[in-house]
Amino acid sequence: MIQIFKFIALSILLFGLVSCDKTTQPLKSKSSKSPTASEILGNPNYPAFSYGGYRGKSRDITPTHEEITEDLKILAAMGVKVLRTYNTSQFPQAADLLAAIRALKSIDPNFEMYVMLGAWIEAHNSWQDGTDHFRGDIKKNTSDIEDAVAMANEYPDIVKAIAVGNEAMVQWATHYFVYPKTILKWVTHLQELKKTGLLNADIWITSSDNYESWGGGATLYHTEDLTALINAVDFVSVHTYPFHDSFYNQDFWGVLPNEEILTKPEMIEATMKRAAEYGASQYQAVVDYIESLGIDKPIHIGESGWASSDGAAYGEKGSKAADEYKEKMFYQYMREWTDAAGVSLFYFEAFDERWKDSADASGSENHFGLIRLNNEVKYALWDLIDNGSFEGLTRNTKPLFKSYGGDEEALLNEVLNPPFKSTMPKRKINTVNKNTGAGEAITASTYVVVHDSLMPSKANNMIYPSAILKLIPWEGTVSIEMSYEGIISIKTRESDWWGTSLEFQADIGENLSNFNSGYLHFDIRGDSDIGFNIGFQTGRYLDGDQINSFVSFGPGSNKPVSKEWTSYKVPITELNNGTDLVDVTGILSLLGQHRAENKQLFLKNIYYTQK
Repeated sequence: MIQIFKFIALSILLFGLVSCDKTTQPLKSKSSKSPTASEILGNPNYPAFSYGGYRGKSRDITPTHEEITEDLKILAAMGVKVLRTYNTSQFPQAADLLAAIRALKSIDPNFEMYVMLGAWIEAHNSWQDGTDHFRGDIKKNTSDIEDAVAMANEYPDIVKAIAVGNEAMVQWATHYFVYPKTILKWVTHLQELKKTGLLNADIWITSSDNYESWGGGATLYHTEDLTALINAVDFVSVHTYPFHDSFYNQDFWGVLPNEEILTKPEMIEATMKRAAEYGASQYQAVVDYIESLGIDKPIHIGESGWASSDGAAYGEKGSKAADEYKEKMFYQYMREWTDAAGVSLFYFEAFDERWKDSADASGSENHFGLIRLNNEVKYALWDLIDNGSFEGLTRNTKPLFKSYGGDEEALLNEVLNPPFKSTMPKRKINTVNKNTGAGEAITASTYVVVHDSLMPSKANNMIYPSAILKLIPWEGTVSIEMSYEGIISIKTRESDWWGTSLEFQADIGENLSNFNSGYLHFDIRGDSDIGFNIGFQTGRYLDGDQINSFVSFGPGSNKPVSKEWTSYKVPITELNNGTDLVDVTGILSLLGQHRAENKQLFLKNIYYTQK
């Protein structure tokens, strides 16, 4: 049954198809007292975690049987009874994990640990030029599915669910995502195996993906294939990450003006309660969408977590979200909510893993665990040290111990105070003309993106965009934000290229066709030795119809940048690269095609005119 959990109730709670070669024979019936997926999922007596036991900078370094056994004993001491994995054939960890669980069960029949087995799904030619998102990688995907089936049949008392793909449908996964049709093919295949007895009928099938991929966000995901997939799975596994949105979508983040007089712990508590509410609202958006389709389906959370450290976007120089104190609060609030609501939460994750961002040790992806690689138990689990749960347990043959030496005051001294809303930089331009819909031709003579003096009103022939503009850093190659004075600042990071855009947030782009013979205006200043292109974009990259309409700036061009503000009026005819401006999706976009580390640019007074 759909878990309907309304936002007011949350606030109260928080504040208080192919043949399978490796499976050719029907399963033999086995008597087993182990619970089924339907009995486990949504049951607060079966806490769930995502599991990765990798210690090294590469998954080629596989944890040993002894290391996995150590991890299982630690997880059991935490009360964990369900684990989620991500691959079957490409890396041996899942098979080794299952073998280790069985070995522990043979020693202690009361040992309980169950698994949601992940089968990795990716597009044809993933991670390289020419990725075909409309079809999957047949060889790799088939292998992962076949191995998942074989493992599920070999360990029917342990494997309780199979997830077809991990964030495989969300379209910001540009290197490998597929459309729902590919996931549906494999889900249908597994459901057919269940019907014919080639797979345990009690195993639940799902796909684990971002909340938007399940219809809880942009309507571009609302397709017939997605509806068919929702009908085909046994339950929906939703990802929600308020941590990441503390930088990219800050609607919920930061200290409200009336909270600025509170103590630091009180300000953090209020902010983190909103973070958990925000995560629950994304879950609820999926519930609402599936309910609107008339489909009754269990919905659980396949991933959510909070990093304890970051050197860039989420750290001291960014959203100030990453530290152990906030990590503990988020873990606590999410567990409280999901347990009360009958929702399983596969919390991400138990142990830090450094392969996730091997090039940057400070990167947040390496710090989502509740236990560090050096055996420090983070603040969220200090109570398990205090009550003796971890006594006698080791990781890498060494005992576990509290971070900060158990000194809570020292920890609190390093906790980052969330930014005040009143002073936070903006990452969205919210000045919107609500009287014009996306796709309608803009007829006003001046289209104001952001300006310190041009203000559309009934008395002038000016207009704001017809949808919100988000300041999007392309693949994390820059930081971009806007001050309350309307100055957009861009700082490049370590990358062989960089790019960013003021992206139009609607299913179709802005119709600026009346500006074909007009001008793009803006003021710019910054480092003079950085070369880049600037202009607008039409269409969408993932749809294969994106066109960059750019002009060159910087060294070697006739448009220099200096430390002083310079105003430019660029003819659209000089920018235009064969488009009629009926579908402008990047209202202002910048692309640097060469390495330009730690360079800065500033823009303001951005607008279009018809003449």
